[in-house]
Amino acid sequence: VYANGSTKLDQRLLVAPVPPVSDGVPVMKSGNEIVMDQSMRRETDPQPPADEWFDIFSNGLLKKKVLQPGGGTDSWPQVGQIVKISLITRLLNGTLVEELPEFWFTLGNKEVILALDVAVRLMGMGEKALIQTDGRYAYGLSGNLYPEIPSMANLSLEVKLLKAIDAPDLKLLSPTEKIALATCKKEQGNVQYRRGAYDYAIQKYDAAMEITQSISEDDISSEEENKLMELKVKCLNNMAASMMKLEQYDAALTCYSAVLIYQPENVKALLHTGKVLALHDKYSEAIQTLRKALELEPHNKTVQDELSTMMKKHREHEAAQQAMDEKMLENPSSTHKHQAKSAWGLSWKWLLGATVVAIGGIALSVAIYARK
Repeated sequence: VYANGSTKLDQRLLVAPVPPVSDGVPVMKSGNEIVMDQSMRRETDPQPPADEWFDIFSNGLLKKKVLQPGGGTDSWPQVGQIVKISLITRLLNGTLVEELPEFWFTLGNKEVILALDVAVRLMGMGEKALIQTDGRYAYGLSGNLYPEIPSMANLSLEVKLLKAIDAPDLKLLSPTEKIALATCKKEQGNVQYRRGAYDYAIQKYDAAMEITQSISEDDISSEEENKLMELKVKCLNNMAASMMKLEQYDAALTCYSAVLIYQPENVKALLHTGKVLALHDKYSEAIQTLRKALELEPHNKTVQDELSTMMKKHREHEAAQQAMDEKMLENPSSTHKHQAKSAWGLSWKWLLGATVVAIGGIALSVAIYARK
């Protein structure tokens, strides 16, 4: 389950469950969360010769071949460690997609495609390997915007494991160091957002928010407190924007609401809140929200245009509603059907509301902070 409370994002990583490894120990648990059992790290595990393919999932869809041997299994990186690799990505026809001399990510944190996350865990320090993966363990149905990777494209990854370090212990970091680390996570999220990898971006923004929540306001200066506030607002705004791209509107609304708890006059949050409310046919609330944004920035053309469009849609919606009411008066027999439909709609909205409550942990933590 992702930060937005949804499992819809799973299709980006997978379109089928990850199968068990050859010894029957699952590497998949709770959706697409990878759980590598210690049996995959036994010295007695059979390893193919360096020039042969190792079928990781025993289904032919994810294979690894050693190009340059490295350390033994005792040097394999562990889940939770931060690894540095060099990475060359190609389509299976040889077309170069991307070349990264240095690339950092955290193992098991859903920061990269599944194929890369799993294969690197089976590499010794200094090892160079070639990985071939089916599209379902790469970018799935969504593909990738930048660099451009088609939907369900099979990939060839040339990887060298350069370094593995333990993730920093948040308890040992100063507030300044935590803010710097959270800022780094946010910037990584921005990179993923620009690439169109919105689900990965959400993971980064969520990680940044977790770091900020570990900072006590009693331990920071007023300057650090201002930086912390700005960082939280940016993370929440960016997380909401990612959720909007993935059409997770209720989760996005929760994030925007959290921003407005911190900063009631945040025009960006007000603008997008109005958009989401309109998607739920709550035009009166949407117009009221946009008018507040326009009061704050009277010359903001984006807000002006959105408000004008919203008011037009509101008139059209009211006209359609009036026409339907008049038609029902002309045909009383349809009244019962309409009432039945409305009752079902109410039930569905209650269910949706329960989902939003589950997502609302972010807003709750913000509210608690705001009351202090």
